[in-house]
Amino acid sequence: MANILVYKLDGKIYINLTNKCTNDCIFCLRKDKSDVKGQELWLDSEEFSAKDVIKQLVEQLKSLKVEKFDNSLKNETTPQPFSPSTSKPNEIIFCGYGEPMLKLDILKEVARYIKEKYPQTKIRVNTNGHANYVYKRNVVPELKGLIDEFSVSLNGENSKEYDELSQPVFDNAYEEVKNFIKACSDEGIDVVASVVEGYKGRHINLEKCEKIAADLGAKFRVREWIPNGY
Repeated sequence: MANILVYKLDGKIYINLTNKCTNDCIFCLRKDKSDVKGQELWLDSEEFSAKDVIKQLVEQLKSLKVEKFDNSLKNETTPQPFSPSTSKPNEIIFCGYGEPMLKLDILKEVARYIKEKYPQTKIRVNTNGHANYVYKRNVVPELKGLIDEFSVSLNGENSKEYDELSQPVFDNAYEEVKNFIKACSDEGIDVVASVVEGYKGRHINLEKCEKIAADLGAKFRVREWIPNGY
């Protein structure tokens, strides 16, 4: 089975850079299944380049053109001539079965390619917010102009709850997450702090989490737990 580095979900394009992660979240999708809508996201190898990712991205964009063209045939009495401009993706998301920021150099190179070829396309990174701890520096300024939005997993109202749900591999991870959110906000990059609500009947104090997000300069998003995944 070949590495699936780029996949589609609900009409959007996602980039799956790694299966490695500094968290082992108890609600993580990959604990129960190996695929997203039939697309296997467990990688055969972590050894690949940005060029490999871009190659798969181009293939997915080609298929997106075909899908949009097919839809136009179904929905239009007189379809307009097909043009590549109609296939521009609205959003591309770095998110898969691992923490995308662990492949920072590849992420930056691929994001740069997207910005050059599709400057109007929004680029989002779904992250656990541990990158600055991993690289021992603030990497956020390096991503300004490349990443339009970070979605950061806050996952709780305090470190105790965070550790229970996220199972990080290092101490004080919750503070690192909050610091990363603040760094994004300080840099002027849109940032959303998210929590997973309803895991096996467990409930998060959404009001407190929303206040924490606001204090850090972030928007807030509640992600409902999906028992059977996608």
